[in-house]
Amino acid sequence: MHIILVGLNHRTAPVEVRERLSFSGQGLLDALGQLRQVPELEEAVVLSTCNRTELYAVSPQFHPVANALKGFLDTRGRELGLSGVSEHLYVHHGQEAVSHLFTVVTGLDSMILGETQILGQIKEAYVTSADQGAVGKTLHALFSQALTVGKRAHTETGISHNAVSVPYAAVELARKVFSNLGGRKVLILGAGEMADLTARHLVQAGVSQITVANRTYEKAVAMAQQYAGLGVRWDDMEHWLEQADVVISSTGAPNLVLTREHLTRAMSVRRGRPIFLFDIAVPRDIDPECSRLENVFLYDIDDLEAAVAANLRERKREARRVERIIEEEVARFDSWLKTQDVVPLIRSLRDKADAVRKAELERALARLPELGERERSVIEAMTVTLVNKLLNDPTLRIKEFASASQGELYLEAVTQLFNLESGQDRNASEDKTEAMSPALEGLAPQGGAAHGRR
Repeated sequence: MHIILVGLNHRTAPVEVRERLSFSGQGLLDALGQLRQVPELEEAVVLSTCNRTELYAVSPQFHPVANALKGFLDTRGRELGLSGVSEHLYVHHGQEAVSHLFTVVTGLDSMILGETQILGQIKEAYVTSADQGAVGKTLHALFSQALTVGKRAHTETGISHNAVSVPYAAVELARKVFSNLGGRKVLILGAGEMADLTARHLVQAGVSQITVANRTYEKAVAMAQQYAGLGVRWDDMEHWLEQADVVISSTGAPNLVLTREHLTRAMSVRRGRPIFLFDIAVPRDIDPECSRLENVFLYDIDDLEAAVAANLRERKREARRVERIIEEEVARFDSWLKTQDVVPLIRSLRDKADAVRKAELERALARLPELGERERSVIEAMTVTLVNKLLNDPTLRIKEFASASQGELYLEAVTQLFNLESGQDRNASEDKTEAMSPALEGLAPQGGAAHGRR
């Protein structure tokens, strides 16, 4: 059985391609329905975020299903006016697909290294696909383990510690200053993307009151309402400056919006209560001279970017620890997956042994008609125990053979020794894959993974 992944992400496709090939709501459910109609495709999960769209599938056939998944995304792209979608796609198979998913869930493949949002998005993708009946034993095991890997990465390493975006760095610094942002008042100047992202981080950090001032009053109100805050008019900014503990400015204005005079007037009303200013605008919003005032603490974009750079270096060091976790978990999943390949062989062996047991038991009991029901039950229980004990070691060895370097030879020997399902029958699907047209060979991952039973 093959695990197949076809997808694109922020590294392989521009945003105009990613946004059109994303799936959500009814579109996601429709996509799952279409994928379930693909011949030989047994399981499917669709993972779609702003930075990636990935199709995970399980099938006894690699090449035909990989081609079908590529064709599915290419067709959707053409329907939406996109051409050349296939050039943005990557195809992973077997261990490569497993390793890729584990890399994604830990945040190592994210635009922001180590971010945690992807963990919840992968869980949601799995649950949605499972609810639609598209998930079977293999993808259930894969995605369950992926969630475990993600949690291990974020609890056993510092991959998600320390801010690696300017808005988040500002919030983290404010949290260090105040220890606890609960009960603190924040004034945000501007209602653009950076200001909005900062507000989101502030709410998550526990800020009790957010006030947004913007030259367009309606925009201030709209942004503030998202966070149960207050939108105010730009002309009233000084009044709110007098009350704020933290000011974050990101207006995009060509000139300074907060001058030393503004702060001097505000501090006279504040009676020396300190205020922390974070200027994340380019060009700067806040007059650098403000930092000379007593109890005024100003951090500009350079200060924050320096902190971000240091934090990113630390996350990259932690990424190496995450990679070791991924290697360990991939090996663990691969071992489990290989044991699933021998389940039919074990079942065949046990079914044959049980059939022999039942036939001989029936013959023996026919010769002992004087036995009562209790005696018959004792004899039958003994035969069951006897067969189980005899097959215990062979069952364990068969599972070990699944991961051995010459495992196929050992498994074939077991098949022949007990006259079970022939090795040719068991490998028929792989032989069919080997015989595919050479034109499809380019889809196979490096290292001959297409020839293994993944």
